[in-house]
Amino acid sequence: MADRNQHTIARDITLEGIGVHTGEAATIAIRPSLPNTGIAFVRTDLPGAPPIPADLDHVTATELGTSVGAGGVEVLTVEHVLAALAALEVDNATLELNGPEVPILDGSFAPYVSAIQEAGRESQRAEAEVVEVWDPISIEDDHGASYVALPDDGYRISATIEFDHAAIGCQQGRFIIDRRQFGYALARARTFGFHEDAEALRARGLALGSSLANTVVLDGDGVMNDGLRYPDEFLRHKVGDIVGDLALLGGRFRGHVVTECPSHRGNIALARAIRAAHNRRRRARGIDITEIMDVLPHRYPFLLVDRVVEFEPGKRIVGLKNVTINEPFFRGHFPDHPIMPGVLVIEAMGQVGGLLLMDSVGDPRNKVVYFMALNNVKWRKPVTPGDQVLFEVEMVNLRRSVCKMKGKGMVDGKVVAEAEMMARIVDR
Repeated sequence: MADRNQHTIARDITLEGIGVHTGEAATIAIRPSLPNTGIAFVRTDLPGAPPIPADLDHVTATELGTSVGAGGVEVLTVEHVLAALAALEVDNATLELNGPEVPILDGSFAPYVSAIQEAGRESQRAEAEVVEVWDPISIEDDHGASYVALPDDGYRISATIEFDHAAIGCQQGRFIIDRRQFGYALARARTFGFHEDAEALRARGLALGSSLANTVVLDGDGVMNDGLRYPDEFLRHKVGDIVGDLALLGGRFRGHVVTECPSHRGNIALARAIRAAHNRRRRARGIDITEIMDVLPHRYPFLLVDRVVEFEPGKRIVGLKNVTINEPFFRGHFPDHPIMPGVLVIEAMGQVGGLLLMDSVGDPRNKVVYFMALNNVKWRKPVTPGDQVLFEVEMVNLRRSVCKMKGKGMVDGKVVAEAEMMARIVDR
């Protein structure tokens, strides 16, 4: 994962097929998207339907595939296209669908991988988020799936599956997930099912589009298709599904997943546990004065941030300023009744806001933040020597190089100042 820049696709992609469950004709158009927008689905057959972000907050179902939804609108069977995008490190794209389900194509990940490779990727001037495992995480569910996620300097999956069928039996393997190896080791593995289950599934409105053209079907005699693409094609497809489900983390994954009997339900449970641990660690991240000085161009007496105590890149930051009687502005600003100038309180808040952007703009040492506007500025209480001001700044939105933030400063839990800020990020 040497290239940490975000990427989108270089040109539009269109693929046509049917939905494996709905049996309906399906067309998907994959289009380039702006930095920090992530992957999102749009139902073009439903004018005015909200975009559906491909993240864990929008998962709606995990039976025989993973579905996402928003505002009562759903997209089914998202794991194959998401696996291809994640494996090829495409961070931002809009996926337009003219129906409720992503086309199954030949039942594997390969058509999506080939189309994305043919279209090419375009590097973007923003750093990709990496969701990293720092401490072991274990998950088990009531259906026999078990997982352990371990720290690793890459992306690996070790999996074991076992089915009471002679063509499958017990299969296990270890796979490296990267742009090169996913294509030849996993992408061609197709989804599979059992002929004896077909009637019951179709009675429930499932697998209506399943056929030998898009599914490896097993009966009592073995594989009904002409043959397998890999001797352990069943295992490899299950591993590809894990990649697709972990794509819903909303960032590039780094870790080693060890699993037995994986399922979509279990994959999503693991992803939620990984994301929760990642968020806890991000919130606890501190930034000391040395790192602050690497990012901010300010120096004494205008460097007004002493430390960052919480940091969620691109979302939220909490920094502090220790106010002492030795501050140079106290010499002339009400010297007999020292009060920190209100404009400097807001300046300190703005500097904390500048640090919030440090993981969103590429190398922050080559950037500088210029403030363009302040709105709804309010000073609630004076700040005096001995106070420790905690500045909490949240991102409202970031589009291209312009961001909007809102912040507040607190002393002993009471708000002393608040403001809405707009800033532009430029090259130094």
